[in-house]
Amino acid sequence: MELHDLSPAPGSTKKRKRVGRGHGSGLGKTSGRGQDGQASRAGGTKGPGFEGGQLPLYMRLPKLGGFTNRNRQEYAIVNVGRLDEVFESGDEITADVLAEKGIIKSAVKLPVKVLGAGDLSKDLTVKVDKVSASAKEKIEKAGGTVE
Repeated sequence: MELHDLSPAPGSTKKRKRVGRGHGSGLGKTSGRGQDGQASRAGGTKGPGFEGGQLPLYMRLPKLGGFTNRNRQEYAIVNVGRLDEVFESGDEITADVLAEKGIIKSAVKLPVKVLGAGDLSKDLTVKVDKVSASAKEKIEKAGGTVE
């Protein structure tokens, strides 16, 4: 078998439709587009999603609600249960210490807030930007202080 013997499998290829090349071609005059109307014109089809003038589906569906508050204050969050795992009794907890231990990413980027998830059994001195009411209650119950 030589390179010139190769040919596509029978039925796998079709001849290209050459329109507008005279009556004898079978695709002359109107070039297979029929007589008049929108479909006979160049560019004469409506885009995807057009529903014959009916309100299209993408316009009938509800839009996304709500908004993003530009003044939202984000906090680096730490739970009291995590403080109990990492620190010893009597330790003083600040943003710098938390960043040093790897509990928060950075002491500079975000203010720190302590939340009340978990249990606390050690007396700790907590000096952070914000403390939730339940966290404050747990810290003081364990003998610690919040500043």
